[in-house]
Amino acid sequence: MALTSAYVLPTNRIPDVFQQIRDGQAPDRVTQQLLKDWGFTSKNDRAFLPLLKALRFLSPDGKPTQRYHDYRDHSRSKSVMADALRDAYEDLFLIKSKPSESDREAIEGKLKSFHNASDNVAALQAKTFYELLKLADLEASNVKAQAASERITVSDEATPDSPIEADFKNTNGISTSLHYNIQIHLPATKDVEVYNAIFKSLREHLLEP
Repeated sequence: MALTSAYVLPTNRIPDVFQQIRDGQAPDRVTQQLLKDWGFTSKNDRAFLPLLKALRFLSPDGKPTQRYHDYRDHSRSKSVMADALRDAYEDLFLIKSKPSESDREAIEGKLKSFHNASDNVAALQAKTFYELLKLADLEASNVKAQAASERITVSDEATPDSPIEADFKNTNGISTSLHYNIQIHLPATKDVEVYNAIFKSLREHLLEP
Protein backbone atom coordinates (compact mmCIF):
# COMPACT_ATOMS: atom_id res chain seq x y z
CA MET A 1 0.00 0.00 0.00
CA ALA A 2 1.14 3.56 -0.63
CA LEU A 3 -0.08 7.04 0.16
CA THR A 4 2.28 9.95 -0.24
CA SER A 5 2.16 12.90 2.13
CA ALA A 6 3.63 15.30 -0.46
CA TYR A 7 1.63 18.40 -1.34
CA VAL A 8 2.15 21.87 -2.75
CA LEU A 9 0.59 25.17 -1.80
CA PRO A 10 0.47 26.71 -5.29
CA THR A 11 -1.79 23.99 -6.71
CA ASN A 12 -2.76 26.34 -9.54
CA ARG A 13 0.81 25.96 -10.83
CA ILE A 14 0.71 22.17 -11.03
CA PRO A 15 -0.38 22.20 -14.71
CA ASP A 16 2.45 24.63 -15.49
CA VAL A 17 5.09 22.36 -13.97
CA PHE A 18 3.93 19.33 -15.91
CA GLN A 19 3.58 21.34 -19.10
CA GLN A 20 7.24 22.29 -18.68
CA ILE A 21 8.15 18.64 -18.20
CA ARG A 22 6.11 17.56 -21.22
CA ASP A 23 7.21 20.31 -23.61
CA GLY A 24 10.78 20.97 -22.52
CA GLN A 25 13.97 18.97 -22.90
CA ALA A 26 14.66 16.56 -20.06
CA PRO A 27 17.51 17.83 -17.87
CA ASP A 28 20.22 15.75 -16.23
CA ARG A 29 18.75 16.59 -12.82
CA VAL A 30 15.86 18.69 -11.53
CA THR A 31 17.01 21.03 -8.77
CA GLN A 32 15.67 24.07 -6.97
CA GLN A 33 17.78 26.23 -9.27
CA LEU A 34 16.26 24.60 -12.33
CA LEU A 35 12.77 25.28 -10.94
CA LYS A 36 13.75 28.93 -10.67
CA ASP A 37 15.04 28.87 -14.25
CA TRP A 38 11.67 27.49 -15.29
CA GLY A 39 10.01 30.46 -13.59
CA PHE A 40 9.02 28.80 -10.32
CA THR A 41 10.80 31.22 -8.04
CA SER A 42 8.61 31.19 -4.92
CA LYS A 43 9.78 29.34 -1.80
CA ASN A 44 6.51 27.42 -1.96
CA ASP A 45 7.53 26.08 -5.38
CA ARG A 46 10.30 24.04 -3.76
CA ALA A 47 7.64 21.54 -2.68
CA PHE A 48 7.38 20.39 -6.30
CA LEU A 49 10.62 18.43 -5.91
CA PRO A 50 9.33 15.98 -3.26
CA LEU A 51 6.03 15.73 -5.15
CA LEU A 52 7.80 14.76 -8.38
CA LYS A 53 9.83 12.19 -6.46
CA ALA A 54 6.68 10.76 -4.84
CA LEU A 55 5.15 10.40 -8.32
CA ARG A 56 8.37 8.71 -9.48
CA PHE A 57 9.04 11.31 -12.13
CA LEU A 58 12.38 11.86 -10.39
CA SER A 59 14.78 9.53 -8.65
CA PRO A 60 15.74 10.29 -5.02
CA ASP A 61 18.70 12.35 -6.27
CA GLY A 62 16.55 14.33 -8.71
CA LYS A 63 17.34 12.56 -11.98
CA PRO A 64 14.47 12.16 -14.47
CA THR A 65 13.12 8.60 -14.50
CA GLN A 66 11.67 6.64 -17.40
CA ARG A 67 8.25 7.88 -16.28
CA TYR A 68 9.46 11.46 -16.73
CA HIS A 69 10.56 10.66 -20.28
CA ASP A 70 7.34 8.77 -21.03
CA TYR A 71 5.29 11.77 -19.92
CA ARG A 72 6.96 13.87 -22.60
CA ASP A 73 5.09 11.83 -25.20
CA HIS A 74 1.95 13.93 -25.63
CA SER A 75 -0.09 10.94 -26.77
CA ARG A 76 0.65 9.09 -23.52
CA SER A 77 1.07 11.82 -20.91
CA LYS A 78 -2.40 11.42 -19.36
CA SER A 79 -2.12 7.65 -18.99
CA VAL A 80 1.40 8.02 -17.57
CA MET A 81 0.04 10.45 -14.97
CA ALA A 82 -2.75 8.01 -14.12
CA ASP A 83 -0.18 5.29 -13.45
CA ALA A 84 1.86 7.71 -11.33
CA LEU A 85 -1.19 8.58 -9.23
CA ARG A 86 -2.09 4.93 -8.70
CA ASP A 87 1.45 4.32 -7.44
CA ALA A 88 1.70 7.34 -5.15
CA TYR A 89 -1.92 7.37 -3.94
CA GLU A 90 -2.72 3.66 -4.06
CA ASP A 91 -4.79 3.73 -0.86
CA LEU A 92 -7.07 6.47 -2.20
CA PHE A 93 -8.06 4.30 -5.14
CA LEU A 94 -9.30 1.72 -2.67
CA ILE A 95 -11.95 4.26 -1.70
CA LYS A 96 -13.04 4.77 -5.31
CA SER A 97 -11.39 3.48 -8.47
CA LYS A 98 -12.27 6.74 -10.20
CA PRO A 99 -12.35 9.43 -7.49
CA SER A 100 -14.61 12.41 -8.06
CA GLU A 101 -15.37 15.59 -6.19
CA SER A 102 -18.05 13.79 -4.20
CA ASP A 103 -15.31 11.64 -2.63
CA ARG A 104 -13.24 14.59 -1.36
CA GLU A 105 -14.43 14.30 2.25
CA ALA A 106 -13.55 10.58 2.39
CA ILE A 107 -10.18 11.23 0.76
CA GLU A 108 -9.34 14.03 3.18
CA GLY A 109 -10.30 11.73 6.06
CA LYS A 110 -8.04 8.98 4.74
CA LEU A 111 -5.11 11.37 4.37
CA LYS A 112 -5.72 12.78 7.83
CA SER A 113 -5.80 9.39 9.55
CA PHE A 114 -3.01 7.79 7.51
CA HIS A 115 -0.50 10.60 8.09
CA ASN A 116 -1.88 11.84 11.42
CA ALA A 117 -2.25 15.20 9.69
CA SER A 118 -4.21 18.28 10.70
CA ASP A 119 -7.42 19.21 8.92
CA ASN A 120 -5.59 21.96 7.05
CA VAL A 121 -2.73 19.76 5.85
CA ALA A 122 -5.08 16.94 4.84
CA ALA A 123 -7.12 19.45 2.81
CA LEU A 124 -3.97 20.65 1.04
CA GLN A 125 -2.89 17.08 0.33
CA ALA A 126 -6.32 16.32 -1.12
CA LYS A 127 -6.28 19.52 -3.18
CA THR A 128 -2.92 18.53 -4.65
CA PHE A 129 -4.27 15.08 -5.52
CA TYR A 130 -7.35 16.50 -7.24
CA GLU A 131 -5.29 18.95 -9.30
CA LEU A 132 -3.04 16.10 -10.45
CA LEU A 133 -6.13 14.05 -11.23
CA LYS A 134 -7.14 16.65 -13.82
CA LEU A 135 -3.98 15.76 -15.77
CA ALA A 136 -4.69 12.01 -15.77
CA ASP A 137 -6.78 9.68 -17.89
CA LEU A 138 -7.75 6.81 -15.60
CA GLU A 139 -9.59 5.04 -18.40
CA ALA A 140 -6.52 4.93 -20.65
CA SER A 141 -4.40 3.60 -17.80
CA ASN A 142 -6.95 0.85 -17.09
CA VAL A 143 -6.97 -0.24 -20.73
CA LYS A 144 -3.19 -0.55 -20.78
CA ALA A 145 -3.09 -2.54 -17.54
CA GLN A 146 -5.82 -4.86 -18.80
CA ALA A 147 -3.99 -5.41 -22.09
CA ALA A 148 -0.79 -6.21 -20.23
CA SER A 149 -2.50 -8.64 -17.87
CA GLU A 150 -4.01 -10.50 -20.83
CA ARG A 151 -0.49 -11.38 -21.93
CA ILE A 152 -0.05 -13.47 -18.79
CA THR A 153 -0.77 -17.15 -19.32
CA VAL A 154 -1.21 -19.59 -16.47
CA SER A 155 -1.18 -23.36 -16.91
CA ASP A 156 -2.34 -25.78 -14.21
CA GLU A 157 -0.62 -29.11 -14.09
CA ALA A 158 -1.66 -31.98 -11.81
CA THR A 159 1.07 -34.55 -11.12
CA PRO A 160 1.32 -37.55 -8.79
CA ASP A 161 3.28 -36.89 -5.64
CA SER A 162 3.77 -38.34 -2.19
CA PRO A 163 0.92 -37.82 0.30
CA ILE A 164 0.86 -34.41 1.97
CA GLU A 165 -2.36 -34.73 3.91
CA ALA A 166 -4.93 -37.52 4.13
CA ASP A 167 -7.55 -35.20 2.66
CA PHE A 168 -5.70 -35.26 -0.67
CA LYS A 169 -6.49 -38.99 -1.26
CA ASN A 170 -9.02 -39.68 -3.94
CA THR A 171 -11.61 -42.47 -3.95
CA ASN A 172 -9.02 -44.97 -5.20
CA GLY A 173 -6.72 -44.22 -2.30
CA ILE A 174 -4.10 -42.61 -4.55
CA SER A 175 -2.52 -39.48 -3.14
CA THR A 176 -2.01 -36.59 -5.50
CA SER A 177 -1.16 -32.92 -5.23
CA LEU A 178 -1.67 -30.00 -7.56
CA HIS A 179 1.29 -28.06 -8.91
CA TYR A 180 0.87 -24.74 -10.64
CA ASN A 181 3.32 -23.80 -13.38
CA ILE A 182 3.04 -20.06 -13.96
CA GLN A 183 4.49 -18.84 -17.24
CA ILE A 184 4.82 -15.12 -17.90
CA HIS A 185 5.31 -14.07 -21.50
CA LEU A 186 6.67 -10.52 -21.41
CA PRO A 187 6.08 -8.34 -24.47
CA ALA A 188 9.05 -6.88 -26.34
CA THR A 189 8.80 -3.24 -25.32
CA LYS A 190 10.90 -0.48 -23.81
CA ASP A 191 7.85 0.88 -21.97
CA VAL A 192 8.60 0.10 -18.33
CA GLU A 193 5.01 0.91 -17.38
CA VAL A 194 3.81 -2.15 -19.32
CA TYR A 195 6.00 -4.34 -17.12
CA ASN A 196 4.80 -2.48 -14.01
CA ALA A 197 1.21 -3.25 -15.01
CA ILE A 198 2.02 -6.92 -15.54
CA PHE A 199 3.67 -7.45 -12.19
CA LYS A 200 1.03 -5.39 -10.40
CA SER A 201 -1.61 -7.66 -11.93
CA LEU A 202 0.36 -10.71 -10.79
CA ARG A 203 0.51 -9.41 -7.25
CA GLU A 204 -3.20 -8.60 -7.12
CA HIS A 205 -4.55 -11.75 -8.78
CA LEU A 206 -2.05 -14.50 -8.02
CA LEU A 207 0.12 -13.67 -5.02
CA GLU A 208 -2.24 -11.90 -2.65
CA PRO A 209 -4.82 -14.16 -0.92
